[in-house]
Amino acid sequence: MLRLLRSTHLTNPHTLLTTRTIRFSACFSTNPDNITPIDFDPEYEKPPTRRQYTPNETLDAKRARLVYQSRKRGILETDLLLSTFASKYLSSMSGTQMDEFDKLMDENDWSIYYWATGAKSVPTEFQDNSVLKILIEHSKNTDKKILRMPDLESSF
Repeated sequence: MLRLLRSTHLTNPHTLLTTRTIRFSACFSTNPDNITPIDFDPEYEKPPTRRQYTPNETLDAKRARLVYQSRKRGILETDLLLSTFASKYLSSMSGTQMDEFDKLMDENDWSIYYWATGAKSVPTEFQDNSVLKILIEHSKNTDKKILRMPDLESSF
């Protein structure tokens, strides 16, 4: 059955099925004879987990990109935490610190939020990340301020 779906997909460009849809449906099939491992498709290439860095990006361009990325995460809690952090600290960060922040921004929203708030332990790859340590202190909000999303003009 799986081969039939795959051959239909390859020969008919108007079908709505994709390789990923087939992979999903094969994993949850009710037919016990159709159970296959998830990685059955040798032609499927997993997309890279990290984006490609621009080696010639200026510090100002990187700072502007990081401000935008810190505001548009998709989860309100992480948006608020990272945008207030960027507004407060990004303008004084060195190039190395911006690289560390950039690496942190590639991670999952909930992971960043849980690490910053102490709900989960920080993985070993981020133990030496000085920016994450500052973010953890920032998330404690020792001044007990009511935080709101900063304006874009005042962010950097």
